[in-house]
Amino acid sequence: MRQSSQTEARRQDTREKIQLGGLIAKAGLRYEKRALLLGLLIDGADRIRADETERIRLMAIGEKAFSDDDD
Repeated sequence: MRQSSQTEARRQDTREKIQLGGLIAKAGLRYEKRALLLGLLIDGADRIRADETERIRLMAIGEKAFSDDDD
């Protein structure tokens, strides 16, 4: 049973990483250097922790990008 739960945890972790990679590609950043991507993410995390207005602004941009897929 323990091996089954470990396998499921690894499967879920892999799925999450694939989804996160898809977000990088969707944002048009597929060919950027990893250091730049990490810098963008760290900067963004700092911004949304410090400024709720920035969080809302970025959320709206992301929601629009996802809704554009539905069209």
